[in-house]
Amino acid sequence: MCSECRRLRESENERDRDRDRDRDRDCNKDRNRDRDRDRDRDRDRDRCRGCACDQLRRLRIQTEVDVFLKGGQILEDVVFISFDRDTCCAIFSDPTTERGSTLIVDCQDIVAIRIERN
Repeated sequence: MCSECRRLRESENERDRDRDRDRDRDCNKDRNRDRDRDRDRDRDRDRCRGCACDQLRRLRIQTEVDVFLKGGQILEDVVFISFDRDTCCAIFSDPTTERGSTLIVDCQDIVAIRIERN
């Protein structure tokens, strides 16, 4: 084999190695991103524990509910606004008792939720 052919073959091998290294790096990035997403999802699931927290994750915004808290207090006819997965805070508005007021409740302090049907 002539020296020119050998040089060409070596440069092709280098390009192939570079391409393979880049592909492996991209695969590792994808794998790490998937692992991080799974870890974040598990952290969210573990942070806010309990049946009420699980229900609030899926509850539709603007749903009217009664909320039964630890200690026996009841929040009647409140409207679900949002749920913060990082802080476990459920936010409700109270259009009847205190018009325009906002209630912020830790979902882990909720014993039961009654979903009102129209």
